[in-house]
Amino acid sequence: MATTDAFVGLECVDCDATYDADETNRCPDCGGILEPSYDYDAIDLEREALESRSFDSLWRYEELLPFVRETAVTTDEGATPLVECPTLAEELGVGRLLIKDEGRNPTGTIRDRGQSVAVTAVAGRGGTDVALASTGDGGQSAAAYAGRAGLESHVYLPSRSGFSNKAMVNVHGGDMNVVGGRYDDAVGAFEEGLAEHDEWESLQAFSTPYRHEGEKTTLFEITEQLEWAVPDAVVYPTGGGVALVGGCKAATELQTLGLVDDRPSLYAAQAEGCAPIVDAFESGAADTEPVETPDTICGGIEVPDPVAGGRVLEAISETGGGAVATDDQDILEAGVTVAQHEGLEMTPSAAAAAGGAWELAERGEFDGDETVVLVNTATGNKEADVLRSYLMSQGV
Repeated sequence: MATTDAFVGLECVDCDATYDADETNRCPDCGGILEPSYDYDAIDLEREALESRSFDSLWRYEELLPFVRETAVTTDEGATPLVECPTLAEELGVGRLLIKDEGRNPTGTIRDRGQSVAVTAVAGRGGTDVALASTGDGGQSAAAYAGRAGLESHVYLPSRSGFSNKAMVNVHGGDMNVVGGRYDDAVGAFEEGLAEHDEWESLQAFSTPYRHEGEKTTLFEITEQLEWAVPDAVVYPTGGGVALVGGCKAATELQTLGLVDDRPSLYAAQAEGCAPIVDAFESGAADTEPVETPDTICGGIEVPDPVAGGRVLEAISETGGGAVATDDQDILEAGVTVAQHEGLEMTPSAAAAAGGAWELAERGEFDGDETVVLVNTATGNKEADVLRSYLMSQGV
């Protein structure tokens, strides 16, 4: 595998065991999550060097990624706009509010960042098949990148996943398996399939070491687009927590390299019907407890038992952030408000970030002059029917 100069391998976050880059799953010794590791002293990266590069792909941050750009399985994901939203800033009572519009990625989701890096790893070691369970967006993205790399993909989705996700898994050539009604059903079926096929390699979040590594580049871009002024708060709609955990690592790396002095406060936004991160945060627990009966229209973030819940809690604690849950109606209303006032389209699940920001403002979390960034993790076109149905229910 063609790795970058500073990448030194994978380290288990639980037992500290180290492995080469071609270990694409959990720690063989203890089952812990593997984390890409770098020799930061070997990285000489200045702001000017980044600014001189074309803003064309997440792979412009090659020095802080495991694999060289020349071998990347990429469709130019990343390089998404950071959109100023003055009307929403006034409504929230903050200095600036911006939306990082990850819906502009190739398959309309932030998941493209992680799948680009994860599929590059599998292709680099000569793999043939990838598999995962997904709430929807990650499965569509995995099928797309597997197809580009010439790999077979096996995707397990709950029946409640949106039609466009299901359709595009097939369109990209993926083997789609619709299982049960909810995400946990899909996970169970995926695990059975993985056990029966030795050639399958998992692209499950936090099973592969590389999905959160790709998604960390979102925060690199946010910081650079703000001309290296670190935002006060970044709000992520959160199910499994891949983007937020990646964002915490990105913030730490920027600080380690001397590119910025501070880290933003990171917030996890969830739906009240499935909020294990919020429940744990509010109780002061170090890890999450499974939600027994999840119930939210926000299927994309309905993850009742996040594998890396403890890491999400660490990330928000380390950065002085928090966790917030809002009910489905407030989330849908927030998504419609963003569309009508700023012209940006969010899925209901992504709109949890907007709903969460409104709730944080009402609680007095902001004092009036902050720069707040909401991460829009998926384009509203994926679930336009849900937002339209909400409008009709309100007599619109």
